[in-house]
Amino acid sequence: MSVNINIEGLIDKAKSFLSNSYAPYSNIHVAAAVLTDKGNIYTGVNVENASYGLTICAERSAISAMVAAGERRPVAVAVVTDMDNPIPPCGACRQVIAEFNPKALIIMHSVKSGKTIVKNLEELFPQPFILEK
Repeated sequence: MSVNINIEGLIDKAKSFLSNSYAPYSNIHVAAAVLTDKGNIYTGVNVENASYGLTICAERSAISAMVAAGERRPVAVAVVTDMDNPIPPCGACRQVIAEFNPKALIIMHSVKSGKTIVKNLEELFPQPFILEK
């Protein structure tokens, strides 16, 4: 199934959850919206923890919601932040997205500057870790 990617709509969906981000330590608020091949959208926000290793990024939060709903194929991921410039997914998030679709479209947006950067995950993460079966 081919799904139409509405970049602005996906950014707006993530923006609507940005205020739910929990970032008392870094003060970097991030929300993500994942569009699947079935046309559904799953959202997530970063949730920090005093034990930093327990922090979850918005992208992984949204991917987890997608998986919990029974879906496995993200086609686009919008990453929205309140930083001055758009930010890409961290390495862990890139690996998690690649697990499900190494060709996913990554949309990075800053609400402060209004700037948007769109790249294919393959550009950001050309060699994901893959276990041979």
